Amino acid sequence: MKLAPSLLSADFGNLRAEAREVEPLADYFHIDVMDGHFVDNLTIGPPVVNALRRGLEKPFDIHLMIDYPIHYAPRFEVKPSDIVTFHVESEDEPFRTIEVIREMGCKVGISLRPVTPIAAVFPYLDLIDLILVMSVEPGFGGQPFMPQAVERIERLREEIGARPVVISVDGGINETNVGRVVKAGAELIVAGSAIFGQPDRITAMRRLIAAAG
Repeated sequence: MKLAPSLLSADFGNLRAEAREVEPLADYFHIDVMDGHFVDNLTIGPPVVNALRRGLEKPFDIHLMIDYPIHYAPRFEVKPSDIVTFHVESEDEPFRTIEVIREMGCKVGISLRPVTPIAAVFPYLDLIDLILVMSVEPGFGGQPFMPQAVERIERLREEIGARPVVISVDGGINETNVGRVVKAGAELIVAGSAIFGQPDRITAMRRLIAAAG
């Protein structure tokens, strides 16, 4: 299991310091970009993410919860180890979106809402590096985990087979459910309030890792 602290739950006025605090045990930083249209929330965009990218070492997983990823994705500064993840429900055509992100020189991820049939991502399995399964409705942190995500991860794991595609899960992950999603096939765990909502973030991360089994 790999762990990606979600900066959506960090102090936005102190993002770099918050990220550096958890960086020793982080495998990725998960960064949610929202446009106020695809989801009913606004977060940060390329200027802030790019400033963070210049000051942090671990790879980024930039999660684009936006209508037009083709327009905005190239504005992000990325390294080859970074992932840019877009939603299959966005307005842009997925095959072209994958091409545009790949041309940026980084990895490509695709995500889907909890209500979207898992088969919606099957046509793209040979072209991507990661699938992000949302276990909450995207847009806001601190929501409770949707248990139906476990079955969706299992179905996805079966369909992926031997393809080198990582399954990530995001939403309400904590010590009580992380073991279930890892057993189902999730390999990259996104956690926000379970880390940044705790007084000792490193201890919280160690407990999540231990609970994953």
